Amino acid sequence: MINAFDVQSVSLAGLRSGEAQSDSIESFWVSLKYFNFYRIAVSAVFLLAVVMYGDLLNLGSHSIRLFLYASAGYLGLAVLFQAAMRKWPAYFDLQLSVHVLADIVALILMMYASGGFRSGIGVMLLISLAGAALVSRGILMLFYAAIASIALLLEQSYWVLVHDASTANFLQPGLLSIGYFATALITNQLAQRVIRNERVARQRGIDLANQLRINQLVIQDVQDGILVVDSNGLVQQQNPAVTILLGRAAPELDQIEMYSAELAERLSAWRSGRPDYSQTMKMGETGRNVRTRFVNVGVDGGSFTLVFLEDQSRLEEQAQHLKLVALGRLTANIAHEIRNPLSAVTHAGDLLVDIGGDAQTRRLVTIIRDNANRLDRMVRDVLELSRRDRAKRQEIDLGDAIKSFVQEFSQIERIDEGVLTFDISEGRKVEVDPVHFNQIIWNLVRNAWRHCTKNRGSVLIRVVRRRHGLEMHVIDDGGGVPAELQAQLFEPFFTTYSGGTGLGLYIARELCAANGATLDYVDGHDGADFRVLWKSAPT
Repeated sequence: MINAFDVQSVSLAGLRSGEAQSDSIESFWVSLKYFNFYRIAVSAVFLLAVVMYGDLLNLGSHSIRLFLYASAGYLGLAVLFQAAMRKWPAYFDLQLSVHVLADIVALILMMYASGGFRSGIGVMLLISLAGAALVSRGILMLFYAAIASIALLLEQSYWVLVHDASTANFLQPGLLSIGYFATALITNQLAQRVIRNERVARQRGIDLANQLRINQLVIQDVQDGILVVDSNGLVQQQNPAVTILLGRAAPELDQIEMYSAELAERLSAWRSGRPDYSQTMKMGETGRNVRTRFVNVGVDGGSFTLVFLEDQSRLEEQAQHLKLVALGRLTANIAHEIRNPLSAVTHAGDLLVDIGGDAQTRRLVTIIRDNANRLDRMVRDVLELSRRDRAKRQEIDLGDAIKSFVQEFSQIERIDEGVLTFDISEGRKVEVDPVHFNQIIWNLVRNAWRHCTKNRGSVLIRVVRRRHGLEMHVIDDGGGVPAELQAQLFEPFFTTYSGGTGLGLYIARELCAANGATLDYVDGHDGADFRVLWKSAPT
């Protein structure tokens, strides 16, 4: 049974075969036209030679009139052949046969008019037969060789019968006739081989073009960043994901150092065989964690390298999101069961205080209340994350929002307003959910307040416009975050503060993502620096 795929394959094969045959026929017509130009040139040379020099060149030595008429008729037929091929590009075999027969008749007549075989004009038929063998198919080439041989032998027979020439002169025409057949056969076989190779080359060219197109589409659509770098560090090709990872328009046909100096160093280390480089790096402008992978694709001594940039931040966010979804479902199901016991524990602690007791009892009650409140905040924070996708964005002025926040935070936390300072540049309007923004900046500033020295100016909120977007930094003058802990900063329930839930920074990052922004930690300061980035479109 033949399925649809087989039918389609056969159809495609037949279509390709038909296209190849059509291309070959078109190539035959072009060859026939070129060969007719040769015919016009030869006939014109013969005609001009006899007109200008008579029989001085032994052309037409036996009958100059016959040679003149034959060469003139030959030239006229060649011109008619050219016009016919332009006006009626059909019946290729018929037109080819007429051309070859005209060559045979004209050249045999001119050979007879020039004194017979010894004039050498018979050799000119070798060129005609070779040209016909290049484009003829089947047994036509043998037919042309046979006609030429018969004509040549008849011409020699006429000399023997009419002009009493020696029969020994049949040896040279016989050998030339053998040459006609050998030339036709060898030329035709070589031509068929060339034609087959041409068809294969053309088909391979089409397949290669299709493969290149497929590869280009795959590279453009893949989510990982891809760079094709030559041996001199020049980026020959890239995909749109590179622009997203860079946070700016990627250069075109530029050195890899213009993309990232750190990436260039890693490529150099990989090419030199040094295993001491890390596979994970952070893109400076976007703060994305990127895993680098290098693959050598050089062919025949080339040294092209494929550089894969895998966005680890995206994978980490997906993993954390799945983790939190599972946790949220669990928490939502048992929130009622958790809060009821918490309420009972808190109420029991209040009763103990009301009953009275010594200092030891009051200290234990305080511990009970603090931990109960911590558990309650944890449940509330996890439930709040389920509403992160309900962002209602609107345009707000960061300057006004931050000033109002500083006053509110200072009053609620009962701290001197001078501890919180801000530096806000122009162009500070962004689209964000005001409720989400308030929770983001509250979590960041509360985290900075816990770890700062609590002096005037210990916490700085800075808003600055950069090429890749608008940044809001929350900077404190504390000890900063150790390098070994930075990768865990935004993981759920990770905290270095004994009274914290470990969800503040994670919630802040999730809310940033819900509002089209990113939150990351910027290393290189004395204290901690958390950056919220609203990215602008690359230009």
